[in-house]
Amino acid sequence: MSKPVLVHDADRLDDEETVLTPVSSGFIPLSDPDITVAEIEAVEASLRLPRLSNGPLVEEFEAAFAAYLGRKYAIAVPSGTLGLLIALKAYDIGPGDEVIASSYSFREIAHAISIVGARPVFADIDYYSGTLAPAKVETRITEKTKAIVVGNTNGHPAQWTDLREMAKKHRLPLLEDSTEAIGSKYRGALVGSFGEVAIFDFGQPFAMTCGEGGMVVTDDVDLAVAMRRHRSHRLDERASVVVSSAASHHAVMSDVTAALGLAQLKRIEEILERRKLIEQIYYSQVQSFEGIKDPYVGPDVTDVNWFLYQVHLGTRFSRSSRDSIVEDLRVERIEAVAYSNPLHLQRHYFDLGYRRGDYLVTEKVADRVVALPFHVHLTADQIAFIVATMKDASVNVGAGSAIY
Repeated sequence: MSKPVLVHDADRLDDEETVLTPVSSGFIPLSDPDITVAEIEAVEASLRLPRLSNGPLVEEFEAAFAAYLGRKYAIAVPSGTLGLLIALKAYDIGPGDEVIASSYSFREIAHAISIVGARPVFADIDYYSGTLAPAKVETRITEKTKAIVVGNTNGHPAQWTDLREMAKKHRLPLLEDSTEAIGSKYRGALVGSFGEVAIFDFGQPFAMTCGEGGMVVTDDVDLAVAMRRHRSHRLDERASVVVSSAASHHAVMSDVTAALGLAQLKRIEEILERRKLIEQIYYSQVQSFEGIKDPYVGPDVTDVNWFLYQVHLGTRFSRSSRDSIVEDLRVERIEAVAYSNPLHLQRHYFDLGYRRGDYLVTEKVADRVVALPFHVHLTADQIAFIVATMKDASVNVGAGSAIY
């Protein structure tokens, strides 16, 4: 396949903020970052500075991201998984402990639980939102439970009111996985503001991307200090008996990455608004798609910024028919994927004793969700082609399926 070239698309933004749009030979990727001249200039400027590794731009990015969320502290990390890892270490969670989490997500942030030596204890999800069901979480709490990790799945905020009451009742820290949901709101508040700690990821295909990278936020100064020490030690701290008592992971972000992150953060509202336009075009196309479930938005949810555009197939579709649809899309040069390969069905967790049938709602939903290309460079014609291709593929494996 020929290498995509970049062209100016002046119809999308003002001349000063011209978008660089990839032109490919018919291939429609799952994601394509919203990068403008502003991001390119920011990265270029950072490359001219005397420091490329963790430095002043990282500190500026941390301060800007904390301000965006209204949190007191932000710690930049290489990924969301490492962000959760240092958060768990800050709580002194390790071997012999249990942490409740969801098995259902796109990015496997919860791997950090196993990495620190604790046992991940999964709870089932709400069928409609895909987020952890509070009542099901509570049944999994034992004397070994040390924390609860809750994700805002595919951009949809979890049931934070009930979850926070439950966590307070059991005196457990609530850690918020907001990697898929930047900009979404629950009862008027941005996601990332509900957990004692919240984790974000800036890898692809997230709406705000730095290539790779992540951020952990908190309002607790003791947690912030502990997480910074687990993340890395500054040069002037290496001789400190107190600081060096905890071995760091040297999990730092570069100033080049931070420069890209700062430029993206300045445009975050614009990026999310442009993605909503793509969502509306999709919705207009899939309304006539028999046998799928429309996107669900919970009653206390103020705003949802979807991570990927999901199509929920009807219950008569099987996992194998879902896979056939994905393959048919791939034949037509459309990159689509199964949204979730549930953690409890992956080999590592199989070795921990989990089996198919343990979390029926998670499995039922995961077996029938297709994630379609979702980014601001899609055209209306491309979206029409994607949906029409998927409709044809679904006819081949069983059209007219029941939705619920």
